[in-house]
Amino acid sequence: MFPALFLILAAAGGEPETPKSSPEPAQAAAPAAPNLNLMGRTNTASGESRRNENIQVNMIDNNGAKELAKRMGTSATTFTEFSPSRRNYGGEYGAADMRPIHLPVSQAVRGVHGQVYWSHINSVFAARSFFQAGGVQPARENQYGVSAGVGLWNNAWLTVDASQTKTRGQVNGNILVPKADERTPRGTDPAERALIARWIAAYPAAEPNRTDIDPRALNTNAPQAIDTDSTMLRLDQILGSQDRLILRHSYTNQAIDAFQLVAGQNPDTTTKHHAARATWLRVVSADTNFELSTGFERTHALLVPEPNAVGPQVQVGTAFTTLGPGSSIPIDRVQNRYRYAGLMRQRRGQHTLTLGGEVDRTQFNGREAGSDRGNYFFRNDFGRDAITNFLLGVPNRYSAGLGLLDRGFRNWEQHYFAGDTWQARPGMTLNFGLRYQPQNGPTEVNDLTIIPYRCDCNNVAPSFGIAQRLPGRWGVFRGAYSVQFGEIFPTTFQQLRWNPPNFLKTEVRAPELLNPLAGADFSPDARSIFAAVPEDLKTPYSHLYSGTWEMELSRSWRLQLGYVGSRTHKLLLIWYTNRAQIVPGIPLTTATINDRRPDSRYFEFRPAQNGARAYFDAGRVTLLAPSWNGLSLDTSYWISKAIDTGATYLNTAAGDDARQGYSQSEFLVQEDLKGPSAFDQSHAFLMRARYETPALSAAPKWLRIAGGRWSFSGITLAKTGTPFTVISSSDAPGFGNVDGTSGDRPNLLDPSILGRRFSNPDTSEALLPRTAFAFIRPGESRGNLGNAVFRRAGIFNINAAVGKTWLIASERSVTFRAESINATNTPQFAEPLFDLTSPAFGKITNTLNDGRAFRFTLRLAF
Repeated sequence: MFPALFLILAAAGGEPETPKSSPEPAQAAAPAAPNLNLMGRTNTASGESRRNENIQVNMIDNNGAKELAKRMGTSATTFTEFSPSRRNYGGEYGAADMRPIHLPVSQAVRGVHGQVYWSHINSVFAARSFFQAGGVQPARENQYGVSAGVGLWNNAWLTVDASQTKTRGQVNGNILVPKADERTPRGTDPAERALIARWIAAYPAAEPNRTDIDPRALNTNAPQAIDTDSTMLRLDQILGSQDRLILRHSYTNQAIDAFQLVAGQNPDTTTKHHAARATWLRVVSADTNFELSTGFERTHALLVPEPNAVGPQVQVGTAFTTLGPGSSIPIDRVQNRYRYAGLMRQRRGQHTLTLGGEVDRTQFNGREAGSDRGNYFFRNDFGRDAITNFLLGVPNRYSAGLGLLDRGFRNWEQHYFAGDTWQARPGMTLNFGLRYQPQNGPTEVNDLTIIPYRCDCNNVAPSFGIAQRLPGRWGVFRGAYSVQFGEIFPTTFQQLRWNPPNFLKTEVRAPELLNPLAGADFSPDARSIFAAVPEDLKTPYSHLYSGTWEMELSRSWRLQLGYVGSRTHKLLLIWYTNRAQIVPGIPLTTATINDRRPDSRYFEFRPAQNGARAYFDAGRVTLLAPSWNGLSLDTSYWISKAIDTGATYLNTAAGDDARQGYSQSEFLVQEDLKGPSAFDQSHAFLMRARYETPALSAAPKWLRIAGGRWSFSGITLAKTGTPFTVISSSDAPGFGNVDGTSGDRPNLLDPSILGRRFSNPDTSEALLPRTAFAFIRPGESRGNLGNAVFRRAGIFNINAAVGKTWLIASERSVTFRAESINATNTPQFAEPLFDLTSPAFGKITNTLNDGRAFRFTLRLAF
């Protein structure tokens, strides 16, 4: 999973670390790595089951973190303190904190010590996923690795880590394909018929086999291959009594030959990541030490259409699976980051002072598509359904981008911090901190893209904390408050590359099929889709506060009560303006949309705005038994609420985020989008347990070897479902308000269905009846249905493991471990199809996890 994780981190600006928080590791600390493991992935820390690989996510920017947050919800992470050296923006939801780059001290190594391991997953031991037709198809994953420390010359040692993962086999998933009577073009022009026939041929020839969930549903399989190689070298050198030098270099290479349930569905991906760091530590005295670090990181991501892709992206409403890949493909991106940081710690009496900062120089180079392959949209329009329009060759919209795509962006990033930990009196500790984090805008080296934004330079973030020991077994109370600044992401600025004059994004309503750009204007003053980043755009920020109370119930049992909350302001959101209006004398049809736009210079005008707010509150109860008669137990329950007005802390106001933040009109955006956040979950329960059998020291030797010291562990995770919204994806007359932007919501006719949860494919269609809604009329600004008022099925997953270590010689041992992932084979259902124009509206057609699987690991330590 490492390369895709690095791609996320490249945009975020650091490497993942576990935040100082409640006992549950943050779920988002290791963002999901879909399509990196054909057999799926397991987050054993949070109890997550494997991810359904049929759901494709391009692992660029922070897409993986957003997908995981939406799929798994929040972890309600409480904090014991806020360190000014770390950025905890989004930490209350479980996001990883961003720490200084300084390498930690490791224990000295003498001689040679390490381990080699082999881990294996095989479909032979896997169970079918819920919707799978036929048996489990062959698939396997092998991971090999070695980790070793070697003593070198005096006071120096080398650490080596290397691993290789090879994944092969079939990916299973559901797609929507044309029925037998929908595979013949109906147009009269031979060239148009040939093009439609070519697109139809991109779908598998097999007939639908899951007509119980949709008349066009086909459960099928496609091969996928993933190769991942990773190495790390680290050299530690102690230089006398005061100094230490640490050097580290890591390299990861991954190649994904992606699955294609539909020809060209997913891009093939190659990712290469280098990271080099050097840290010098100097101990001036027992009370003062310094750390100076420098680093270089390079990530190259190449995403290209697979050879059988049809060329443009083709959408046929929601009746068929979209022919792809997406409009942002191909991508050839290289990011270089040069990092320089310093840190000082000094103890003065009852005070421990911290002072430091980091300055980074970032380079983004490469070519990124902006719909240059073209996008055909066939919708319910012209008095016909989307399928009929497709077979007739009558699209209702075509969009494309033309022009220069290569860019080189340069940016300075920096932050500075100071803090004090004060032992005010016995049993009481106070923490104070101040962090300065200016947000600088990038420049383009060839002046092909002019970015008006320069700097949001007043980002000063204070923090405060208190820890008070209470009498007796009443334990310790900790409270903390901080202002946390996020960032304006590189992709937010870089979308300006698709603006004139060097690039033109155009759209044509009711275009010709074979010549969709006929009559389009490509002059210097041509109308275009225009993105804007205002020069006064501000950095999003949160007021974050947390409190915990931990008390001893007995010598072996502890109880923790916690609360965490935040109020986040100035979240990034794109507003789709210059939409078509009602103009007397001009009919409200798809073909007249561009004629009815107020500003004839643009199609859509898309300014990035500080246009949203978010609110989060959570209470948490945790029961801990670190060691009790061979059993260790960590169990938590939390209740939480996350609300926003159209964007979350992960929003970049670019790419897919722009589409997810649709309002129904360009007016009253915040009021229209207010509702539960995409990752909101009301209740969650997590239990981790581990039991080790007795050593059987009095038993015969053979019994001690065979039966003593087996460890049994399990993780149970249960969460309520996340919300979803019913929409009418067609903007055409009879379905939407015909303003040129989809995402309209219908009018609600039956309020009794509000708040329903959908956890059973057999009942979902009855619980979400089409008759409960009515499409809005042309010119009506918005439907009365609220945002995110329904919820999909919750999560219930159990992962279990058994293992044992045998000592075979002095300092040598063999460990065997077997893990059951999704041990109860419980499906995690996706939301029902929520597009009111879909023939399968209200039906659940997919799961977000795979069936039960087993992983076996053998490890030799020496």
